Amino acid sequence: MAQERILWYFADPMCSWCWGFTPAIGAIKESYSDRLKIALMLGGLRPGTTEPVTPKFREETLHHWRDVHKMTGQPFAFEGAMPEGFVYDTEPASRAVIAVAGIDPEAIFPYFKSVQAAFYTQGRNVTKTGTLAELAAQHNIDRPKFLERFESEDVRNKTRAHFRITREAGVRGFPTIVLQAESGHKLLTNGCRPLEELRPELEAWLAETA
Repeated sequence: MAQERILWYFADPMCSWCWGFTPAIGAIKESYSDRLKIALMLGGLRPGTTEPVTPKFREETLHHWRDVHKMTGQPFAFEGAMPEGFVYDTEPASRAVIAVAGIDPEAIFPYFKSVQAAFYTQGRNVTKTGTLAELAAQHNIDRPKFLERFESEDVRNKTRAHFRITREAGVRGFPTIVLQAESGHKLLTNGCRPLEELRPELEAWLAETA
């Protein structure tokens, strides 16, 4: 019996380089889902932040966003992004993804992408429960069920577990992909790299672990 192979995608819905990597991870899912399990691990970019963004932080962050846009072509709404008073806490968005996964496991990647798109292309505040519930409804997730799961201690604990596993795995930046087989773990990428660079490395690993 062939060993189970897993591609662990460490990412955060409010990480701009992860948004830049969205087409690549989408193509990987499309091409390789029949050959390995693809699992999302919520990394925790800035969980628990309580202070509003400063003008300096906003300027630096928008600079990163422009770099991502330039390198990947992914769309961004720069105008009005992160308005005054915005608190860049990535925990609620990550917790929402885990809540959705518990209701409909098939919706985890599509919902993750919806949260990213809402934040980066529509300037929506995805730290707000109402926004996250509206986005869940677009994936046929019942609003009361979503809210119940989202606020539950179980989902809060699962979210913290994702962040802890990420730290313990030594992952410090996103996106990161770690490949797992019986023979051990292999780092495919730490950072946003083009799919054409990753594909030969992934193919070689699949051949080795066949």
